[in-house]
Amino acid sequence: MNVNQHTPMASPYGQPQPGYSHPGYAPLDAGYPVQYAPYNGPASAYQPGAPPQDYSPFTSFPSKAVAATPVSDLSSPLDLGPARGPPTSGPPPVSAPQPYSQYSHSQGDMQNGPPPMTQAPTRPPVSQPYSQGAVNLTGSQSSYPQHHGPPPTMQQVTNQMTGMQINSGPPTPAGPGYVPPHSSQLPISTAYSAAPPPAYTQPPPLASSAPTQPPTPCGPATSQQYYGGPLPPSQQPFNSSVPPTSQQPFTSSAPPPPSSQQNFPPSSFSGPMPPPSQAPAPPVSPPQQSFPPTQPPFSSAPQPVSQSAFISGPPPPAQGSFPPRALPPSSQPGPFPHPGPPPTSTPPGQYPGSMPPQQQPLPSQPSPYHSGPPPPRAQMPPTSMAQSNHLPPGPQGPQCPPGPLQQPPSQPGMQGGYPPQQNGAFGQVRGPQPGYAGPYPGQPNYGAPAPAPAPAPAAQKRLDPDAIPSPQASDMPAVQKSRHRIDPDAIPSPIQVIEDDKAKSNEPFTTGVRGQAPPLVTTNFQVKDQGNASPRFIRCTAYNMPCTADMAKQSQVPLAAVIKPLATLPPDETPPYLVDHGEGGPIRCNRCKAYMCPYMQFIEGGRRFQCGFCSCVTEVPPHYFQHLDHTGKRVDCYDRPELSLGSYEFLATVDYCKNNKLPQPPAFIFLIDVSYNAVKSGMVSIVCQELKTLLDYLPRENPETDSVVRVGFVTYNKVLHFYNVKSSLAQPQMLVVSDVSDMFVPLLDGFLVNVNESRLVIESLLDQIPEMFADTRETETVFGPVIQAGLEALKAADCAGKLFVFHTSLPIAEAPGKLKNREDKKLIGTDKEKSLFQPQVGFYNTLAKECVAQGCCVDLFLFPNQFVDVATLSVVPVSTGGSVYKYTYFQAQSDQERFLNDLRRDIQKLVGFDAVMRVRTSTGIRATDFYGSFFMSNTTDVELAGLDCDKAVTVEFKHDDKLSEETGALMQCAVLYTSCSGQRRLRVHNMAVNCCSQLADLYRNCETDTIINFFSKYAFRGVLNNQTKAVRDTLINQCAQILACYRKNCASPSSAGQLILPECMKLLPVYLNCVLKSDVLLPGADVLLDDRAYLRQLISCMDVSETHVFFYPRLLPLIKLESGSLPVAVRDSEERLSKGGIYILETGLHLFLWVGASVQQELLLNIFGTQSFSQIDPSMTSLPELDNPFSQRLREIVDSFRAQRPRYMKLMVVKQEDKAELIFRHFLVEDKSASGGASYVDFLCHMHKEIRQLLS
Repeated sequence: MNVNQHTPMASPYGQPQPGYSHPGYAPLDAGYPVQYAPYNGPASAYQPGAPPQDYSPFTSFPSKAVAATPVSDLSSPLDLGPARGPPTSGPPPVSAPQPYSQYSHSQGDMQNGPPPMTQAPTRPPVSQPYSQGAVNLTGSQSSYPQHHGPPPTMQQVTNQMTGMQINSGPPTPAGPGYVPPHSSQLPISTAYSAAPPPAYTQPPPLASSAPTQPPTPCGPATSQQYYGGPLPPSQQPFNSSVPPTSQQPFTSSAPPPPSSQQNFPPSSFSGPMPPPSQAPAPPVSPPQQSFPPTQPPFSSAPQPVSQSAFISGPPPPAQGSFPPRALPPSSQPGPFPHPGPPPTSTPPGQYPGSMPPQQQPLPSQPSPYHSGPPPPRAQMPPTSMAQSNHLPPGPQGPQCPPGPLQQPPSQPGMQGGYPPQQNGAFGQVRGPQPGYAGPYPGQPNYGAPAPAPAPAPAAQKRLDPDAIPSPQASDMPAVQKSRHRIDPDAIPSPIQVIEDDKAKSNEPFTTGVRGQAPPLVTTNFQVKDQGNASPRFIRCTAYNMPCTADMAKQSQVPLAAVIKPLATLPPDETPPYLVDHGEGGPIRCNRCKAYMCPYMQFIEGGRRFQCGFCSCVTEVPPHYFQHLDHTGKRVDCYDRPELSLGSYEFLATVDYCKNNKLPQPPAFIFLIDVSYNAVKSGMVSIVCQELKTLLDYLPRENPETDSVVRVGFVTYNKVLHFYNVKSSLAQPQMLVVSDVSDMFVPLLDGFLVNVNESRLVIESLLDQIPEMFADTRETETVFGPVIQAGLEALKAADCAGKLFVFHTSLPIAEAPGKLKNREDKKLIGTDKEKSLFQPQVGFYNTLAKECVAQGCCVDLFLFPNQFVDVATLSVVPVSTGGSVYKYTYFQAQSDQERFLNDLRRDIQKLVGFDAVMRVRTSTGIRATDFYGSFFMSNTTDVELAGLDCDKAVTVEFKHDDKLSEETGALMQCAVLYTSCSGQRRLRVHNMAVNCCSQLADLYRNCETDTIINFFSKYAFRGVLNNQTKAVRDTLINQCAQILACYRKNCASPSSAGQLILPECMKLLPVYLNCVLKSDVLLPGADVLLDDRAYLRQLISCMDVSETHVFFYPRLLPLIKLESGSLPVAVRDSEERLSKGGIYILETGLHLFLWVGASVQQELLLNIFGTQSFSQIDPSMTSLPELDNPFSQRLREIVDSFRAQRPRYMKLMVVKQEDKAELIFRHFLVEDKSASGGASYVDFLCHMHKEIRQLLS
């Protein structure tokens, strides 16, 4: 499933290749009792013969390359099981990610290394199942269980494998699952029997690969191997092609361990055989190896990285001698520890690090784990079994791998003894990673380059069925798990997709073509408005809408748009033009009231126009008349923004104003908590000091003029203090209102003032406030009356405005809106949990409604040291289009920078007041639901007391009639608002999308990032009325239905064991899993209720770029920093971290600098100015300004990350194995989470299981 796959690609992948095309749907259920059939690995897939015809060395990145494929291109199949052994009785593991497999390069991709050049296999068709590395979910899962049962017959294994193939690579000529080569070689039963070893640790030898011989004693080591060191790539889950656990049986595609492999006919592997010593790996290890063997070692037969190792092609003949081929060079997903896959995932059988020398990844490919150069061939000693097989002869030496722990010699990139963590602990050797040294052919330093020959295997990842859903998987030691794991490098990689999109987006994006999907939010691109709104203003989930409601219901793809009406544009793009039509106001359709736009058709020589939305014909006002040219367009079309552009503004007339009178300029009122906690924390003095300078930066239309925004000041604890700062006074005057039950403003003149006129009085006040309350003993606060006070002041001044409330504690003092502490951890996970997200009292809902009516927006800055009930306090900010900022345990020294930057941006940013937004659509669809920070008093108007440049509204559409392919579907978002200068304006954004009657066209033009934005908001709103488990299940079910509909109606026929994903949705499982694991839906024991409520309201108004980085954080390796370009990111998994590396991780809210324990001294000196790891101060929040290029560039990167996000990200330095690492690991979202969230591989297997159940 190449990341970039194009539709064109599909055909190559999608077509069944002779080798593994679609293995029959092997009865996955039949063979093993376990959930996933044993993974036979793609071994069979690999045929001894030549690589599959489609096989290309670069398969691994076919993603974009494969242009030719038609529909199938849409999908990326992950072959979960073709190669596997006989199907187990259980369904294939869900987790097998088929999409990746689709990439043939996926293996490679993930791997991070280009496939070796030698391999020249062609890419498999895009759509084609990944048989090569098929992650045979089904098969693998059974792995464990398989151990118990009699070994499947060879035929069974083969069938099974066929069924499961991941599909990542081109089919082998031999046949589905390449079963022929291996399977023929060794009986499946051997494989199974062979590996009695620890639970998952060694999968049974592949049917084909492993001979009957039992595994050597080392076998058990396999499981340990995880610990010992990084798994060899092959070991990695991926390499086993089968999920390690399930694959255990070694059905995995990887070649069987050498010993078992030996059985294989030499022809099986084309690559060179391991040296004799190697070849005869001890039998023990073979069983484990068997997994890897299944995959031909890549080195011997280079398969394209992209194709799944297994499926890709028959193993090279030479290889036959040992399955080592299973170990592909690190870049390939071979048995070898794939760079990408975490060791754990590898089946124990694979060699963790070492492959036979030839097989081993070329040195150039780093081991999957480590970032550095590829390890030496011997590089990882096979952990337990893998080693013996794959290790080069010398290192392999002993049949048994040295110890489970024993790692291959440390690889350059790898840490010497660091035990790999389950997830791919640092110690593992990882194939080159994107961030690392080896650049992919197509990918910038994706990982280490793959060795020339052995890439193919790596590319393919197996899903580790067990890892996924199976319960056992979660409890098993990392080691065991890994063995039947799918190779993470064989499943679709977000990094690969992101990098491929960047590579193809070098031209400006022009919006003139209807239904054209824009570049991803992670890509930097320039937009040229030619009739549709820029993707910075509107992004859609689908740019090809289904023509009928039935088709939409069948696909379950949500039809939605994420609209950010006042989005800030980059300096090289023109902001929307302001059009003034004079007293007549904007030209509109008589019937539906849509505004003049490029979709209006002028008729009768230009005297009338037909509305594109409702088809009504309207007279053109005389002053707006213009003749038409020979094409029917107005002669002045390109002189008028509303006739030629997608986005523009109209100057509104008095008819568009409240009470039919032009608005007053807005006001800003600062309300500061001066209770004991606020004063003691330093918040009061910081706010007062900062406001003295900030008042010069109030928002304005024209930078040359003074802002017309007026300001007022209030302080409060149990009572409220208003201040008269009239310019004629020598000193400010305080007026106290102690009757908070009936709030009123004690003064009119002198409360709201012009900053320049009253500057001296204001500065005097701000100097005095901290002194006045320095010795306060008042700990209780009110909150409702504070907002009421600001609202009354705006009403008295007859203007809109914004309240900036700085608040510290739960409002328990007697007053309207009084709250009690209701934090109760016992309710989490119960039916009553939803009540915790609902406001405690109805008071704030009523107050919010009054604020919206006045145009009073509230921004709340919270500084809590304990529960403050964010769910209730945020009701008014959320309903008025405001923002909530939270600084838990605020400390002036460490949090001042973040708070002040947030405050500065919040005060200075452009904002509109008293806004109303309406979304009109053409006949056939209508806007039915809205998500965001706003208030709605009817079903059509989104009311926002304030609307700033960071707020997005997600709109869902439903069919109310049929759409036509000819006219497409139109939407127009119109926002009426008061600018910060007091001008009433209308901002209009237009978007036209295509309509389709074929599901394949729908699936070809979706945007996964936007779908995830919608799903997250849908789910986070759902927790108000449903249990979190029900919300998670609903999301999983809808995602499964989307993918099952594609599989059933659009993908070319293939084995049920394959997971086939649409090309543009191949990342849907990984991103959806991140949403499911979020603190809102699946909180850890230490996550506070306030934090969950805070995140819930924060995500509700995020745009697509913000939700993307929030759910799938950006992780960059800081090895070489060139000016002008960023290092290529690596995937969010612990196994991608190198002990000798430094990484920066960004979530949009947090910024971490992770420092490995073995970082070179030179790097430490350049960044921290210290000699050793122990001297780094983990409490630092900013990097020292050192005079060297590396330090300067790193600080530039940090600054640029912060500039891209609406909230300031505090830097947190995390030292490896420090306690703060637990927080950092929470954001490694491809790994299993502490709160019980599945790893990506496990979830992919689970999704595959769900899809199979729907299809059956």
